[in-house]
Amino acid sequence: MLRLILAISLALAPITATAAQVEELISEQARDTYGAELPAEGDFRISFQRKDTDEALMISAFWMDRATGQFLANAVTEGGDVARLQGLAILMLSLPVPARRLSPGELIGEADIQMIDVPLARLSTFAVTERAALVGKEVKRLLVQGRPVMVQSVSEPLVITRGEKVSISLDDGRLALSAPGRALDDGYQGEEIRVVNLVSNKLVTGVARTGGRVEIVP
Repeated sequence: MLRLILAISLALAPITATAAQVEELISEQARDTYGAELPAEGDFRISFQRKDTDEALMISAFWMDRATGQFLANAVTEGGDVARLQGLAILMLSLPVPARRLSPGELIGEADIQMIDVPLARLSTFAVTERAALVGKEVKRLLVQGRPVMVQSVSEPLVITRGEKVSISLDDGRLALSAPGRALDDGYQGEEIRVVNLVSNKLVTGVARTGGRVEIVP
């Protein structure tokens, strides 16, 4: 009966849609299932256990288990038949990983990163997901080629070492001052550290910058 109703509907109604690959139709349904929770860079890898047609006009029914990616679907063909589809729709995320083994103390460059597709379900919540979040960072823990990088395994580069002589600067837009100092802490780019003003012998706190500079933020 359902097939007859669909056939009559398709015969009476003007059809402007064209048949699409069922992989595309299933991907659209899977994206709708996730809705706003779908990551911007996420995409689905579709595989079939049952595929009664390669092309269809539409999906008339769809069910999906987000935890496993298993789905069941009914696809309407151009002839009005209903084809059964069954398989997996695995949500994949493009992820930056080391292109080579990286040791502690190394700075990560553009050539040190490659992008791979990883199932989102297997991805740790602490994994770095953006290329820009790795390039220019300093390696804190050994990074293995092709493995996701945890946020705690990298940091901003060390720009000042404890005991190093530094240049202390203050610029509030009206007055610019500078003085020699000595760092009391290791300083990573953008991190606050303690320094001693060697002119006044006073302890001050500033932000570590490249070139041995410590900026006092007014």
